Amino acid sequence: MAFVGGGDLVGRVLAGRYRLLTPIGTGGSGRVFLADDVTLKRRVAVKVLHPALADDPGFLRRFQNEARLAAALHHPNVMAVHDWGEDGGVPFMVMEALTGGSLRGILDAGGRLTPAQAAHVGAQVASALEYAHGRGFVHRDIKPANLLFDEHGIVRVADFGLARALAEASWTEPSGSVLGTARYASPEQASGVALDGRADLYALALCLVEAVTGVLPFASDTALGTLAARTLTPIEAPGDLGPLAAVVERAGQVHPEDRYPDAATMRGAIEDAGRRLPPPGPLGLAGLDASIADPNPTQIPATRPVLFDQEADAAPAPRPAPAPRRRFRISASMVVGAAIAAALIGGVALIGIPNLGAQVTVPNTVGGTVASARDAIARAGLLVREDERFSDDPAGTVVAQDPAPGHEVREGGEVELVVSRGAAPIAIPVEAGESLADAQAALTEAGFTVEVQRRYDEERPRDTVITTRPAGRAPRYSTVTLVVSDGRRPIPIPDVAGQSYDAAVAEITNAGFAPVRGDAFSDTVPSGTVIGTDPKGDGTAQPGAQVRIIVSRGPDVVTVPAVRGLSLDAASAALQAGGLNSAVSGAYRPGATVRATDPPAGTTVKRNATVTLFF
Repeated sequence: MAFVGGGDLVGRVLAGRYRLLTPIGTGGSGRVFLADDVTLKRRVAVKVLHPALADDPGFLRRFQNEARLAAALHHPNVMAVHDWGEDGGVPFMVMEALTGGSLRGILDAGGRLTPAQAAHVGAQVASALEYAHGRGFVHRDIKPANLLFDEHGIVRVADFGLARALAEASWTEPSGSVLGTARYASPEQASGVALDGRADLYALALCLVEAVTGVLPFASDTALGTLAARTLTPIEAPGDLGPLAAVVERAGQVHPEDRYPDAATMRGAIEDAGRRLPPPGPLGLAGLDASIADPNPTQIPATRPVLFDQEADAAPAPRPAPAPRRRFRISASMVVGAAIAAALIGGVALIGIPNLGAQVTVPNTVGGTVASARDAIARAGLLVREDERFSDDPAGTVVAQDPAPGHEVREGGEVELVVSRGAAPIAIPVEAGESLADAQAALTEAGFTVEVQRRYDEERPRDTVITTRPAGRAPRYSTVTLVVSDGRRPIPIPDVAGQSYDAAVAEITNAGFAPVRGDAFSDTVPSGTVIGTDPKGDGTAQPGAQVRIIVSRGPDVVTVPAVRGLSLDAASAALQAGGLNSAVSGAYRPGATVRATDPPAGTTVKRNATVTLFF
């Protein structure tokens, strides 16, 4: 496989900022390096993509767009993307560094999760998917190598957005990488149809089974065999999963419509199963090689082990404990370390070291309001520093913090909060003159809520956009009002009743309308005289609209036909054909014929009048 050593890039500084220290992972799309952010003085993980991808301009555009969107995801169970870019033909992505290793590492070391541990991890992954799906992301590549842990065992889902960019790349991945991706693909991925979040739920079900049993359902020697089996049979959960078995079988159905409708529902089902299990014990994390925990972050280590090479696009991301005030905390930890060493070796009591201060645990404030975060941090005896940035989270929500939750810092230390300013303004994808239907579709696809406001306009045709409110740009997920034309302002329709048709046509035309003729019977209006208009006179219509001029045809009358000498049936049929009804006077003798009618034959009567037959 390409990228096994990575020595050609060790020591290189990307974008003048990220010094690559040692490779810690490799996969079909590239390598992951532990790196030093020389600007912020912190450790990060840098994913350097395959050189062949740099030759695909379309992929680079997609990659940059997906990385930009992924960087806007802020959730405790989603790996943070700090930066992205290209340096000398090397596309890269900068992520938070994690030290707990991956679920893949646990399984490859022979470890297994108990059902309770699998439920604990699965609920966190489902929570991350719920958050990302709600913002338009489908991961497409949920697998153990993309489920990473921090030092506390909290799972992070890695590589959001990258799978979609790679799916349309023009290069061919190594054969092992294709197999690695297919091992966790949903049945619908085999058919190439459009995917939604339910594909991720299927992959999560596969991961839960493998995490507990060590066996991946439907695994075959070939990608084709693996995918073919999944298109025919749903996942059958082994009894080892306990209450999780029902969750796996629901999420592992062949057809997406038979699975959970969304990640929130699956998360609730996993949590319900977890409540029926004993408390989960601590995870046996795979962790990272000790050589990576080098206290000299700017020195290149003598050895550069590759820790993960099990699956395509594995993204292990080590993370030595980050802190915004790194110089202060490093010096404090050195003093504490020296004191502990002295106490262990020479019997010196740690309490004799002056000015260390008490150590307190940093509370978790991510996802809450900035007001509640200030209170929690103050109660812990720490200070707050705030920074604002655009985010898809509501304004005033804490989207990140440094140090991370659970870290120990000296009392009186500082916690930096990143607070959402709300979604960043983006271009409104609508222009004046577009149809209402096209404009609504474009706004909805861009993530806006649409309202429609109508008004008359002398230039824009009906149901076309006049303008938007606001105009130009607006925060994603905000409301955009479409101001839509209702056509030209209506004008009065003349009342032409009682006029001749020609006179009515002239008046309707002069008023700005298009006259058309209609005829109707009338008992009161002479034939040839205008009865009225549709729409009615003295009403209104838009200029140029059609106005029907209804002309009288006089009364609707018919002539009584001659039926004398006919049988009852024949006479009744003749009257009905002439638009008349029939009735019999007196007793009727079978075989008798009509002697007379009332009114008599030849009389003019109204249509549907009744003619009496005499026998």
